[in-house]
Amino acid sequence: MRTFKKRVVVKVGSNVLTNSNNRIVEPILRNVVRQIAYLYEHDIITILVTSGAAIAGKEILGEISQQNKSVRRQVYSSVGQPRLMRHYYSMFHQYGLCCAQVLATKNDFSEGLHRDNMINCYEGLLQEGIIPIANEDDAVSLSMSMFTDNDELASLVSSLVNADMMILLTDIDGLYTGNPNDDNSELLEEVAIHENVEQYIQASNKKEGEGRGGMQSKVRIAKQTALLNIPTIIANGKNENTIIDIVVNKEGIGTQFVA
Repeated sequence: MRTFKKRVVVKVGSNVLTNSNNRIVEPILRNVVRQIAYLYEHDIITILVTSGAAIAGKEILGEISQQNKSVRRQVYSSVGQPRLMRHYYSMFHQYGLCCAQVLATKNDFSEGLHRDNMINCYEGLLQEGIIPIANEDDAVSLSMSMFTDNDELASLVSSLVNADMMILLTDIDGLYTGNPNDDNSELLEEVAIHENVEQYIQASNKKEGEGRGGMQSKVRIAKQTALLNIPTIIANGKNENTIIDIVVNKEGIGTQFVA
């Protein structure tokens, strides 16, 4: 059984993994995996919360005849999930690492047997040095059992495994005081839990591909997670070394919500 000095939860959104044509960009996946492998070499284990299953499924199936939005999501995700995992499995294997798929619904985090089973699963994987890859079980999660988005899932997983840090990767550098493309906007490098930064969200928010989350969700979840004494950072996942710079080099990248 290997001992790691830190546990980090990294959430990668659809807007990070895809291009302007809403197709998954393999080099981005490879870059995320490379950084997680680097952390592993430094005795830091990562739990990866990934989006992209529905997009991967749509790449395979194209447009389908099903018009019901919930069922469409179920179909695309069910087909895309194994494809997405095949990518991750192959990429981690190149670094001599093993990964595992952990699908969940919101109900699995409720107090009781399901939550206990989740804890046992994660602890078993982490103690064996296996990289858990978490995603929503879209095939069965509907209405009340759905997460708001994978930001919420990442926060729940962070609490479950007693993570030392949570990183929410998006396609901008963090939370700005206005539109990120506006020269007058400034990046907020540090945010206190009770600081009113919600006033900036409307101006800085942007459409994020097929994902359900936006900056409003990220700020809300970041504050909730920081309240659990888990520092949370919103940062740009398309940059080459974002994860390494935050966790290992301890550079002030992105927007940190102070625990």
